[in-house]
Amino acid sequence: MKETHSVSYVCRAALGMLLFLTIGITACTPIQELADLTNPDLRAPELLGTESADPLTIIAHFSEKTIIAPEELMCAPPLALSDAVSVENDVHLRLAAPTVCGTAYQIDAVARDEAGNSTSFITTVYGYNSEIPDVVINEFIPQGSSTHPDLAELYVRTAGNLGGLCLYEGASGNWEQRMVFPALQVEADSYVLVHFKPEGITEEIDEDSETGIDASGGMDASPTARDFWVPGGTGLSGNNGALSLYRTPAGKLLDAVLYSNRTSDSDETYRGFGTRETLERVDELAAAGGWEIAGTLITPEECVNPEDSTSTRSLCRGAASQDSNSAADWHITPTRGATFGMVNTDDVYVP
Repeated sequence: MKETHSVSYVCRAALGMLLFLTIGITACTPIQELADLTNPDLRAPELLGTESADPLTIIAHFSEKTIIAPEELMCAPPLALSDAVSVENDVHLRLAAPTVCGTAYQIDAVARDEAGNSTSFITTVYGYNSEIPDVVINEFIPQGSSTHPDLAELYVRTAGNLGGLCLYEGASGNWEQRMVFPALQVEADSYVLVHFKPEGITEEIDEDSETGIDASGGMDASPTARDFWVPGGTGLSGNNGALSLYRTPAGKLLDAVLYSNRTSDSDETYRGFGTRETLERVDELAAAGGWEIAGTLITPEECVNPEDSTSTRSLCRGAASQDSNSAADWHITPTRGATFGMVNTDDVYVP
């Protein structure tokens, strides 16, 4: 009997403790709080991008509501930060002094969400440019030679400043190489050449605001256009690719040209474009409104066909540099008909 009494006592004590815990939990912890405990927010905020909204404001876009403590932010070159204000999923960095047009600022900071999760990030943002000119990609050679390397021309329709503009081989979300322009005042009806396959010689000088328009040497440098040389440039994709121009490297798309000698039947995996990279780039540019398409998805047949282009037969717009965001704007010039640094020709190559 003694042993039985002992077991019964233990069972009653255990039941009492269970009841106490159950009542305590029910009384003190709402069901939602229990759910929060079992499903805590452990994900740190993700930086989606940054932009200069005006000379005194930089906006950092995040995946959720986030705060940045000014004392946990550093910038090179230094910025005079006066406040950091959270607005929905953005953080507005308010400055005491304006950014310099086209200057690259590297921001190193810590962001925290409402649950206390933090992420450290380093990003680059460019000084606000209030004078973005109307610019189009006007002419290019994707199948260059040793004497006439791959080259692209921008035509400046209206006066302004190139500071922060970015020309990609590819798109801003998926690219091979790029040229980010320094602050440079440009006149209407002027030209800018971007050399995608430089030799790396000292004569290849970027013709910025501190040089003359004829300061650069190197192959196909123009005395009538500003010359820029892509650092470490390896040339353009010959038959299947894209060029795109943005307001800043991560900013608004200004212009694009898509080219391909392939067809929708070239392969099934990448919708005829041959590689995942090319497919992702053309899809991104079409979705951003950089290229007009007939259906919901772009096809190789809707791109400019570079098949007959050579190092002296460029792909170019007509003399009026019309821009309908389609292959209709483009043609291949006759042999030795490239017009870099000058008004485009309307003459068309006939095989």
